Amino acid sequence: MTIRHSAFISVGSNLGDKLEQCRRGLGALAAGGDIRITGKSRMYRTEPVDVTDQDWFVNCVIRIETGLGPFELLARLQSVQHQAGRPAESVRFGPRVLDLDILLYDGLIMDDPRLILPHPRMHRRRFVLKPLCDIDPDALHPVLGQTAATLLADLDEDGQQVLELR
Repeated sequence: MTIRHSAFISVGSNLGDKLEQCRRGLGALAAGGDIRITGKSRMYRTEPVDVTDQDWFVNCVIRIETGLGPFELLARLQSVQHQAGRPAESVRFGPRVLDLDILLYDGLIMDDPRLILPHPRMHRRRFVLKPLCDIDPDALHPVLGQTAATLLADLDEDGQQVLELR
């Protein structure tokens, strides 16, 4: 594998054995040989956002190196989600067996109907920023020009509990 790109991926689940779903998803990503996990946050139990009438999530963030382009990476993430039992179409912000989202991909800024980079809501999500700061608090949001640590510090406490799993 030629390593050309660095990306951060958000990993989450709130159906079934949530922790095991996340672990299996990470294993499936690494098993393909075209993605190398180079950093992993702690696992967190997180309060749902937007659609709050659902079970809490387990979330983490990983840093990867890959030779895959952004759309190829998106396809791989969708394939792993599908293999985990997630249907192609699901309720927006609703329950999911496995959720894999590209947060940052190099310093790329992209607005395509299939993929927006950086992730369009990452700067408002404690369940993304807290684990991202575990790996790289200086990760720069290329649109806002602020680090993950600054974005996390600026968040309100409005119903976004993030509790470290023990």
